[in-house]
Amino acid sequence: MKGPATMSAPLFATASPLAVNVLDAQSLLAAFGVLGVGIVLFAETGLLVGFFLPGDSLLFTAGLLCTGSSAATGVHLSLAPLLLAAVAGTLAGSQCGYLIGRKAGGTLLARSRSARLHEGAQRAEALLERYGVGKAIVLARFVPVVRTVLNPMAGALGVPARSFTVWQVTGGLLWTVGLTLGGYALGSSIPNVDRYLLPIVALIVAVSLLPLAAELYRSRRAAAAQKNGAGG
Repeated sequence: MKGPATMSAPLFATASPLAVNVLDAQSLLAAFGVLGVGIVLFAETGLLVGFFLPGDSLLFTAGLLCTGSSAATGVHLSLAPLLLAAVAGTLAGSQCGYLIGRKAGGTLLARSRSARLHEGAQRAEALLERYGVGKAIVLARFVPVVRTVLNPMAGALGVPARSFTVWQVTGGLLWTVGLTLGGYALGSSIPNVDRYLLPIVALIVAVSLLPLAAELYRSRRAAAAQKNGAGG
């Protein structure tokens, strides 16, 4: 009996765009393959409209689908093209976001009505003030929404292009390669791991939101302490 057929490293759309769920990593990968990874990461890191895209889970799931244990999903990707697309998309996107910030300042952000996007901008500015340019740019890669808005924020705040480029490349490589190889390692070591893909992706999303939740908790505690001090 033949095993389940697999779709090997799709480079172009293999499903109707109307059937694609842009919030679901597996749906995006089945429809667009490795090229989709590059496009999604470019949009998430370079364009403010891409703040909702699932960068973390997309990278991890894509890495997992490069292993032989992913056959039951019907999609198989090649690791080398995936890494190239992921790195190119995220580095080009970040540099684009920075240039947009340099040219347009805070105009685009000010026009947005998304509360989540504005909260992300506040977190990005807080990261820059608290950790400095280098550490903030690297850390922002691992925080959803913040990694979208920090790049134009850095441009608007006048961060030198050389410093921004060095640190965004460092953070971009750590994020894309780390998460992709993490998914690949898990898929290579656990047979039929794709059966548990949904809970694994849910865990990745939850873990990626922890820094944002911790920062929000600290800021609320600081605000409450300041209020109590003023009241006293």
